[in-house]
Amino acid sequence: MSSAVDIRGAGMRAKGSRAWIGTGATHVVLIVASVFMIFPFVWQILMSLSTNAQVTSVPPTVWPGTLHWENFAHVFDQLPFLNQLWVSVAVTIIRTVGQLLLCSMAGYAFARMDFPFKRTIFGLVLAILMVPPQVYLLPQYQIVQGLGWLNTIAGIAAPGIFSAFGTFLMRQFFLGLPDELAEAARLDGANHFQTFWKVMLPLAKPGLSALAIITVLASWNDLLWPLIVATDSTQMPLSAGIATLTSQRSIPDYPLLLAASLLAMAPVLILFLIMQKRVIDGIAFSGMK
Repeated sequence: MSSAVDIRGAGMRAKGSRAWIGTGATHVVLIVASVFMIFPFVWQILMSLSTNAQVTSVPPTVWPGTLHWENFAHVFDQLPFLNQLWVSVAVTIIRTVGQLLLCSMAGYAFARMDFPFKRTIFGLVLAILMVPPQVYLLPQYQIVQGLGWLNTIAGIAAPGIFSAFGTFLMRQFFLGLPDELAEAARLDGANHFQTFWKVMLPLAKPGLSALAIITVLASWNDLLWPLIVATDSTQMPLSAGIATLTSQRSIPDYPLLLAASLLAMAPVLILFLIMQKRVIDGIAFSGMK
């Protein structure tokens, strides 16, 4: 009996040792991966506090010694930073609100309503995802120009107020909600819009949160379209304004560029850190399956 107990105890200790080794190895891999992911961001911070000679030196200067905080002040001298920040915020808000409204309505229609050629139309919407966005630049520019929206917030924001991906995301979310909810609303006399607005949409908060943060990130980082439609520096978003810094000098001022990038990154980074759990939950629950 005692030998059997000893064997069982030895087996449990061996199993515990293997589990501990596996957990330790997992943590080591995660720590190494985290260092690789964080290193570029830390390097950007250090180089934004350096001189241009230190940034371009070979071998590179790891620690700048004297921290040049004035690089961040120079950003406001070289760019109409506050104007461009306002344009970025306004464009992002318009695009986010537009996508939340239009994509949720379209997603609900494709998920819960029957109408002629529904599958065909939805297939065409998904086909948009397969076409490079550069294909639409010329017709979009002609439309915006015809409306007189060049160098305006409306002209920058207009092409991004609808998203085929957002429609697909919200359709998948509404398909995952119980059919009984819509049936109960119809039995109470609600029409499709009332069912959508009062019953389904309040339950779609995780999906809406995911779509919102994805739209915010895409809009904030959008570069090509703002460079084409906005030529006035005071009407550019930050992404386009920072890009123009490289063309103003024969030798780029890398610390200035890195400082400007950090200042532009700060608002959306803070927003993502606040909402990251909701984003992950929203994408997982919205049924990407």
